[in-house]
Amino acid sequence: MMSVEEYAADVNKTVGEIIKKCAELNIDAKSEDDMLNEDAIIELDNYLNDNDDLDEIAEDLAEDLAKTEKIDIDNSIKKQKLKKKTVQNLEKIKNSQKDLASKKKEMYKNKEKLMTNDINIDENIVLYKEGMSVGDLAKELSVGPAEIIKKLFMLGIMATVNNIITYENAEIIVSEYKKELKKAEAMDVTNFEEYEIIDNETDLIERPPVVTIMGHVDHGKTTLLDTIRKTHVASTEAGGITQAISAYQIKYNNKAITFIDTPGHAAFTEMRARGASITDIVIIIVAADDGVMPQTKEAIDHAKAANVPIMVVINKIDKPGANIEKVKTELTDCGLAPEEWGGDTLFNEISAKENIGIEELLDNILLLAEMQEYKANPSRYAVGTVIESRLDKHVGPIVTILIQNGTLRLGDPIVVGTSFGKVRTLKNDLSEEITEAGPSLPVEITGLNETPTSGDKFMAFENEKQARNIGEQRAKDLKAKTNRTSEAVTLDELFSKIGEGLKEINVIIKADVHGSSEAVKNSLEKIEVEDVRVKVIRSSVGSITEGDIVLAKASNAILIGFNVRPNNSIRDYAKENGVEIRLYNIIYKVVEEMEAAMKGMLEPIFEEKILGTAEIRQLFKFSKVGIIAGSYITDGIIKKSAKARIIRDGIVIFDGNINSIQREKDSVKEVKKGFECGITIENYTDIKTGDIIEAYELVEIER
Repeated sequence: MMSVEEYAADVNKTVGEIIKKCAELNIDAKSEDDMLNEDAIIELDNYLNDNDDLDEIAEDLAEDLAKTEKIDIDNSIKKQKLKKKTVQNLEKIKNSQKDLASKKKEMYKNKEKLMTNDINIDENIVLYKEGMSVGDLAKELSVGPAEIIKKLFMLGIMATVNNIITYENAEIIVSEYKKELKKAEAMDVTNFEEYEIIDNETDLIERPPVVTIMGHVDHGKTTLLDTIRKTHVASTEAGGITQAISAYQIKYNNKAITFIDTPGHAAFTEMRARGASITDIVIIIVAADDGVMPQTKEAIDHAKAANVPIMVVINKIDKPGANIEKVKTELTDCGLAPEEWGGDTLFNEISAKENIGIEELLDNILLLAEMQEYKANPSRYAVGTVIESRLDKHVGPIVTILIQNGTLRLGDPIVVGTSFGKVRTLKNDLSEEITEAGPSLPVEITGLNETPTSGDKFMAFENEKQARNIGEQRAKDLKAKTNRTSEAVTLDELFSKIGEGLKEINVIIKADVHGSSEAVKNSLEKIEVEDVRVKVIRSSVGSITEGDIVLAKASNAILIGFNVRPNNSIRDYAKENGVEIRLYNIIYKVVEEMEAAMKGMLEPIFEEKILGTAEIRQLFKFSKVGIIAGSYITDGIIKKSAKARIIRDGIVIFDGNINSIQREKDSVKEVKKGFECGITIENYTDIKTGDIIEAYELVEIER
């Protein structure tokens, strides 16, 4: 159902026109707030489609087209041809609208109630809430606290009634009472990112795999996607079909495959950072004449962090400079070894431009999908993820979503992120209006009250009131969480995370040179404390970038910088995303602190306080003083008593002390942002214009 006002906006008519038509059709609707049922909507749709004056519309469109193509307005023959062509196109549109109206009528007529996503919590399920104490668990189990304390003691755990109990320990205790422990957020439909949907095996059917292609720029990603789409769309769709949204589905050997066309691995990981796992398979594409490039390595890191199967496509095998064996060797060094070399990665050799090897690639995608057994339940209300969204001034938010489970239908109430509404229109990737969409299908919808963000999860509901209440509650919850810290791991909280069951610590290393990055990586991977190990998900050379922050957030990783310094914008970006950056210049200090954190034995430390930065703009050489750096203070304050680093292209080249600060002819203790001064660095003269001086001091803090 929808109101007269909503329907009028949907069909681009005024409320008055709809009320008038309702009176003609004996439909009981006299104000904008009156509700129209499905039968009334279908009757109005059919009436409006049948009574459009095509001849009048065609006359106007033909005249507009004549002006656009600069056809003489008095040339009646050409105008007549244009009008005839326009009428034919309008007839096609009209027939399409009639077909849609017929499909709507059929859907409403046969509309069966889908399975609700609500979970019935039975008496055998105990809910675990964050910060649950021994006493709280005893209350949930209807037993005395002493009984729980005794059972914990038998497990070698000393606890009191007010001590916090970990999920793992609570799970062991609960199982002794023949009950099952579940995290509270996994049972709360309001928090549907964490919500646990339980399907019966008998309700599950095979669904199409969702594939994302990633790789270095100019290695053929776009060409491959275009070739697959043009070659393998249904026969009735062939011939210049334009992709309307950034995802589409093709048919191959009577099987469907969904492709997500993302702008790059950064966007891919941004979505994962928001909790959105949209892809089943990642394809890494590498040009045979170019080999593995920096962006290729980054794409591999992001794909591995997503923890999904990876396939490799070696493209441009027809080019003169192609060297397939070299590419395979380089990829093996990155941890992707082909099966014929004893590895477990599927390799495909293709030419996207010449359509060579495409059939074999699609065969391998279907083979991998068959091995992974991707399934979903089309008989429940839909859940999935936003791929992209935009705001249209005429129709409001237009949102591209991927349905990951269930079925979405026209008119379904839906919550997307913190926005909500009813599905007013539903279109496939060819911009064709459809009435329902099943698992793994990307569609475009309208009808939301606000524009959501890429990566937002969505869920459809049985009634509009429930959707509205959940949407409003989620908006309140988000506001309350705004000032809370991220879930990204910090070194200080590492020991408590291990206590909660963390067995693998993700680390990203950025170093000044390759030798340092390898040394830090090897040292960290050798640390093992109580079956907990360090996993380095990326180790690379260069300054810390936004991409590193995004990957760290998505992977709950600690970011370690060795002889590199982030600039102010990167620091702010890391802080916004709750990512901790630990900076070192001695390898054993990295290992020492990591091992101590894993054992819960971190000592009080000195924390760096960045005072300010200055850019060296001119050099002055004096025989008695040495080289003076003519500098401009770009941020904060530079003090004579401070320590200082010289940073060149994001890399620390020296760490020492400020020797003196000269302002005009006077020696001063400090200079603030916006002023110029001369700075000398103690025992260091190898400075250049463009270098950055970062002043800092060490402040003792307790952990």
